[in-house]
Amino acid sequence: MSTRFDIDALRTMVAGVDAGSFARAAVQLSRSQSAVSMQLKRLEEQAGQALFERKGRGLALTEAGDALLAYARRIVALHDEAAAALGAAAQGPAIRVGLPQDFYEDVIPEAMTRFARLRPDVHVEVRAGRNYALEDEVHSGKLDMALAFAQPGRSRTGTLLATMPMFWYAGTRLAAVPPRADALPLVLFDHPCLFRQSALQVLESSGRPWRLALTTPSLAGVWAALKFGHGVTVRTAHGVPRGVRRLTGAGLPRLPALDLRVFARSNPPPAAQAFQEIVEAVARARISGAS
Repeated sequence: MSTRFDIDALRTMVAGVDAGSFARAAVQLSRSQSAVSMQLKRLEEQAGQALFERKGRGLALTEAGDALLAYARRIVALHDEAAAALGAAAQGPAIRVGLPQDFYEDVIPEAMTRFARLRPDVHVEVRAGRNYALEDEVHSGKLDMALAFAQPGRSRTGTLLATMPMFWYAGTRLAAVPPRADALPLVLFDHPCLFRQSALQVLESSGRPWRLALTTPSLAGVWAALKFGHGVTVRTAHGVPRGVRRLTGAGLPRLPALDLRVFARSNPPPAAQAFQEIVEAVARARISGAS
């Protein structure tokens, strides 16, 4: 009986070697680690010999595995080329991107428009959410790249795009900031959050009393609460909507700045590298335009 290799298993083999880890490949391919393990085991059964060997916590190719890898690359490439030529729905490469909600409505649409002209075949998965986890998700292989806030001088990785000052904001419905003796009503992200942390630290240091009026994981929820006059918040000048104003001369303590950095996985595929360069260019332009 002739040997027939599973094309999906060959694709997983190539992805694992390129990612430097089969655990990272599982994330990139949207499969569980157990499913990836079963595919690698199936490959060995089809080959009739060991293709992988345990090395530390991961797997390394044996001599036979290294020989098969060269063929796997050619087979997968020819498979995708044939599918594309026949108009079949071949699954293109995917890029996983994370960023704070502040940049979702302006940076990502423009970056996607530019990128689609270069690589219309690439699927981009965007996770606009909690900033605190983005750097770790890049390092763990869950994201290919991320745009994230960081405390100045705290992060030694990533590319610094800008240092952005923070300011106090309130809705136009809030007639005046409460007197210093009264508790300042705060509208903030729930914990953990760099903006929340900074706000509470400067208020405590200045002896200004405060209370939490509303906490939410949604930036839209923060802006909505401000527009209805429920309190004040802390953000950068980027993406501030109508109906929200910067508070000046209100007797509130001065706030520090935050770094905006781009974090990327090591040895990214060409598509991810191209998208990262576009995101950096768009973000820089948007930030300079807002300052």
